[in-house]
Amino acid sequence: MENNSAPLNKEFKYKKTVTNKNFPFGITTGSAAAAAALAAFLSIKNNVKYVNIKAPVGTLEIHVDCAKKINSNSGRACIIKMPYNDPDVTKNLQICAEVSLREDGQIKIKGGKGVGKVTKPGLQVPIGKHAINPVPMQMIHDNIREVLPEGIGANITIYVPNGEKIARKTMNERLGIKEGISILGTTGIARPMSSKAYMESLVCQIDVAMAEGFKDLIFVPGNIGERLAIDTLNALQDQIIQMGNFVGFMLDKAAQKGVEKITLFGHAGKLIKIAAGIFNTKNSVADGRREIIAAYSGLLGADKDLISEIFKSKTTEDMIAILDRENLTHDVFNAIGTTIKEKCQDKYKMDFDVFIVKMDGTILNKKK
Repeated sequence: MENNSAPLNKEFKYKKTVTNKNFPFGITTGSAAAAAALAAFLSIKNNVKYVNIKAPVGTLEIHVDCAKKINSNSGRACIIKMPYNDPDVTKNLQICAEVSLREDGQIKIKGGKGVGKVTKPGLQVPIGKHAINPVPMQMIHDNIREVLPEGIGANITIYVPNGEKIARKTMNERLGIKEGISILGTTGIARPMSSKAYMESLVCQIDVAMAEGFKDLIFVPGNIGERLAIDTLNALQDQIIQMGNFVGFMLDKAAQKGVEKITLFGHAGKLIKIAAGIFNTKNSVADGRREIIAAYSGLLGADKDLISEIFKSKTTEDMIAILDRENLTHDVFNAIGTTIKEKCQDKYKMDFDVFIVKMDGTILNKKK
């Protein structure tokens, strides 16, 4: 039997790094989890008041709500996901970690109470695993690895005391994530998606791209769309514009600035809303995904039972799987893509192209 705890026989060093204390945004649940794990480890030997974590966006200094040594091999700590200007239900939520040392050098990370478990396919985390997304998982691993002594590993459990309660206010249940929140984030910071300042910061991307000579731009919902567009379309990063949920606002600005062509590229769950004339794709503003896919499936010959099955599906990826089974995927999404293009060209005097993709980057509305 392996020994999952190990004595810390030598001193470890934690080097403070430079950070921007006046950072204007919040932190993600992923950053909070990484900070909690690091603080829990450091509490074994230190009185921890703050930690500096490395995130994709840079170094973040994060206040530690509480940190406590359990014994010579373990500690626990909690971070408060501090408020910022956004209606985010995870603001002020306590996100915690318990860390125990192990002798084999391995780092094992899992979710505990209040971190949801995935029960449906189509998400970034496999069925049966706790909903800790890949970027936060990597952040937790890397920040701990940097301070662990050579040859020492760690067991890390992320838990959220009020996670199950807060999760009822999220989309998790509909997505098949049970009994807790998700640990999310792709950059480490949580931007105020509804604020005027954020919308204005999105527009700056258009100014930069046009200043560099780009007239044909690729609009994506966010970080995942950007990464897939780079891989799938061989696009240049400066040609790609993140629009968030503000499709209409960003297209208005692009038209005003003289953009000649826009390629809309993104996951089906966001883009297909445009086919129904929805130009703000935030779920709390408007949804309609199942209605759109069910309607187009019916127009293309799906029978009542199939339409009902699609309509009862919880996620866009579930609907795609049904269409795949019936060999309807391309026809349905090609029709939806055509409608998106027509609605955009009726509204804006620009050329448009549309790429609707799955989470793995598979293009749904164009045959290769």
